[in-house]
Amino acid sequence: MTFIPSQDCGTRLPLGSLDAVFLDTETTGLDPVRDHIIEFGAVRMVSGAVDDSDAFAAFVNPGKPIPAASSLIHGISDGDVSGAPGFPEAMAAFSAWVGPSLVIGFSVGFDLAVLKAEHRRHGLTWNAPRTVDVQDLVMALAPDLPNWSLETVAAWLGVEVGERHRAKADAVLSARVFAGLVPELRLHGITTFSEAERAARQTRKRAGESVADGAAGTATFTPVDSFPYRHRVRDIMRTPPQTVDPDAVLSRALALMADRGSGSVLVSPRTDGIWGILTERDILLAIHADGPKALGKRVTEYCSRPLVSVAPKEFVYRAQVAMSAKGIRHIGVAEEDGKIMGVLSIRDTVSHHAGGAALGREIDEADSPAALGRVWGRLSTVADSLVMESVDARAVSAIISRELRAMTQRCCELAEQELSDAGEPAPVPFAMIVLGSGGRGESLLAMDQDNAIVFRDGQPGGSADNWCGKFGQRVADMLDAAGVKYCTGGVMASKPEWRMELAGWMARTEDWLARTSPEDLLSSDIFFDAMPVHGDMRLADGLRRSAIERAGDAKPFLSRLALKAADFRSPFGWLNRLRLDHGRIDLKMHGLLPIVSAARVAALKHGIDSRSTAERLRAVRELGVVPKEATDLLIAAHGVLLDAILRQQLEDLRSGVALSNSVGPENMDAPRRQQLKWALEQVPQVANLLGVPVTV
Repeated sequence: MTFIPSQDCGTRLPLGSLDAVFLDTETTGLDPVRDHIIEFGAVRMVSGAVDDSDAFAAFVNPGKPIPAASSLIHGISDGDVSGAPGFPEAMAAFSAWVGPSLVIGFSVGFDLAVLKAEHRRHGLTWNAPRTVDVQDLVMALAPDLPNWSLETVAAWLGVEVGERHRAKADAVLSARVFAGLVPELRLHGITTFSEAERAARQTRKRAGESVADGAAGTATFTPVDSFPYRHRVRDIMRTPPQTVDPDAVLSRALALMADRGSGSVLVSPRTDGIWGILTERDILLAIHADGPKALGKRVTEYCSRPLVSVAPKEFVYRAQVAMSAKGIRHIGVAEEDGKIMGVLSIRDTVSHHAGGAALGREIDEADSPAALGRVWGRLSTVADSLVMESVDARAVSAIISRELRAMTQRCCELAEQELSDAGEPAPVPFAMIVLGSGGRGESLLAMDQDNAIVFRDGQPGGSADNWCGKFGQRVADMLDAAGVKYCTGGVMASKPEWRMELAGWMARTEDWLARTSPEDLLSSDIFFDAMPVHGDMRLADGLRRSAIERAGDAKPFLSRLALKAADFRSPFGWLNRLRLDHGRIDLKMHGLLPIVSAARVAALKHGIDSRSTAERLRAVRELGVVPKEATDLLIAAHGVLLDAILRQQLEDLRSGVALSNSVGPENMDAPRRQQLKWALEQVPQVANLLGVPVTV
């Protein structure tokens, strides 16, 4: 019995959210080819925490005497192993316990080499697990340590050393050392298992040593049901909704459901404006409780109020999450102004495809950064599946953005609860806002934090500001631990310049519009894409609407924004070849940024409230105030560039390469490479869109 291939999504998890098995063995000697295993030891790490209660320890009969010199080290004698199973039986039990887990160890290359030799010796098939050697990571991070023994590394990290030189004890110590190493790895940009795997392999190569046997282990990719992620609620809702008067009798509602073939009817509101819903199950329970006379009673005696609803633009999987969380099978569909558009049932989602709610549910139910971090492994798997089905990259980026905002919202909920439990409730109403690509709905997998806070009133350094600063810092720390890195530019609510009272933000936007320095332009750019995720949404919505209205009248400001959008460096060089840096090109700088900026300027100029780039361009096109060809070409190019970056990021995730917005054109097939060049050739169309000269 050999190792079971691990799941690919596990290799993409932040290290602080990792599930893995820490392995150690004791052997008859130090020759990986001739010596035999005499003890297995392992312990699990669950969501980044060592679980001492879930461990494995077993002797193995090597079929030969244990040398006395070896017994002096680990204390295992021939008598200890005489009644133990041989390697094939012991390995079968160990493999079943490990399952498809990722494997980590300290100097684990030796353990894997002995295991491989044992498999060959007994005629067993050998499949190497996906493995990271903790010692290799330490060698990369702390090259000046006097040595890289487990004891020295534990002392460096402040990890207490207990029993040594028994397999289980060493596995536990290795796991604790790794847990202590995770913050150091994060500081060095190593955030996922794949990145750690790659870093360990590079350490071995730099040292001129062979890569640990097992580093080439494979992982299985399990596609997800993509339907709930590809479709919006509006695509499958039942419309128009069937409604019934609250004073109608139950038999009338039942007749309406039968005629329509539906499992529910909406109950129109009385003077309070609150809608209700009556379902098949409600009617069955009514008849069970009151018998046939229930059919003559009024609907209001049995319906549920208020109606739980989702927006028509919401993804189907998010509607599934809402129904699952509330324990309901029907949900209303309502616009932001409360207008009821339709009804969606669990039957509607299942009749198409099922199983999409896990991603959103994991976020909504997460109780720690480690639990939130597990979402990213699943999120990248969803993205993989959608890309394999040739789903528009804009739809994939909308899902990634939706969950980035959901993660931020959940971190806000956890942080606010922590502060409240500590006797520090929020002193004033406030709102957390996601800025930039997360607000626009165009985030990909290489995102960092861009957020801000607006609170109702208070002064810098006052109680409200201090509370929001503490709250913002806790949210930032949680997001970073969950895999959403700190913003390198400092655009985070934990920073004083990105949290202030409403009046302060109003004054700040006026200042941006008046001065138009490069820094002001950058700040205002992402601010116009803002999306509130937690707190008093009205504060944030009112602030953004006011800023958009004022910007529309600020002609010098818009002119400066337009010139900035058209000021970019062409990526083409001699003979129209792409200029590459280490084989890659930054598509954000050379393609996405000009298009996104131009669409934002055009939207501000014409009073368009849309957030996404494609929606802004389509809205401007419909006004007939810009060349249609320019908008169509930019919309198409925008999709191609997003797709190229997303595909590269997914490939880099598999390879353990740090994610970025740069792609390697030479690794693309010829059609995609040609398509990418075409998209970059369309970027100068921003000048036609904005009516300004382009600078390349």
